Amino acid sequence: MKLSQACYGCLQGLVHQAAELATQDILLRQRAIEQGMKILDNEFSYDQISIVIATKIHKVIKEITGNPDPYLAMKQREMSIARELYSELSLRAKRSNLYKDDFRDYLRLAVAANAIDFFRDISTIKGDMRKPVSFAIDDSHQLEARLKGASKVLYLADNAGEVYFDLPLFNWMKQFAQVIYVVKPLPVQNDATLEDVRKAGLESEFGTIITTGTASPGIVFTLASDEFKREFESADLIFAKGMGHYESLTELPGQGRFFYCLMAKCKPVADSVGVPLNSYVAMLQ
Repeated sequence: MKLSQACYGCLQGLVHQAAELATQDILLRQRAIEQGMKILDNEFSYDQISIVIATKIHKVIKEITGNPDPYLAMKQREMSIARELYSELSLRAKRSNLYKDDFRDYLRLAVAANAIDFFRDISTIKGDMRKPVSFAIDDSHQLEARLKGASKVLYLADNAGEVYFDLPLFNWMKQFAQVIYVVKPLPVQNDATLEDVRKAGLESEFGTIITTGTASPGIVFTLASDEFKREFESADLIFAKGMGHYESLTELPGQGRFFYCLMAKCKPVADSVGVPLNSYVAMLQ
């Protein structure tokens, strides 16, 4: 998915947000903002992908401020909230017999946590996660059929708080195929890293975990590791959480291999998918 006019303002907001989170030093912060904006202005093009620019912005801000994880406190707060909400929603579902422990229930649970976003306030996130999930695009039947014929699935994780909500769906998928959980090797925004999975106590639960090999939102294939590229090419199905992965993978031919599971939290993504803003999507490409 290429950049649209609205993406400039979003990336500009990212520069300021990342710099403000990275340091309290006013001079360092100003220098980081200046260099981040220089990257944005030099790189912004309607032939470009937003995550490529975002990756460069995060890199320079980390280098200037000396902070390798500007979003750490935000991510910890989101993971704490997600853990509490997962317990709350799971208990509510059991009491109300809302969930029948089937594939679509696990899919709705997994996508509910995609309401988490570093540009959204906590009260909005909590409110959205407590609402019943209804898909504006629902290809879940096709996904279920594809899963039952697959040998290997890559499950591309998104925000760190989503790991709790991913696990039931991940385990359900393992009935049919080898499922590999994919996270980031190092911090970038509030994306899940291997260290986040370990801190959540879920590393053994997921079993096979690899990283993309690069600290970028979504997947920047020119920076990804050889291991990730091999697994990506050999997988029968790519289960992709979140907007960053949508922006990345839609630049490739889908061939019925990519399944997007996300909340369309920005207008350019919502317009690209063809759904109203803040709609949930379960879409096979």
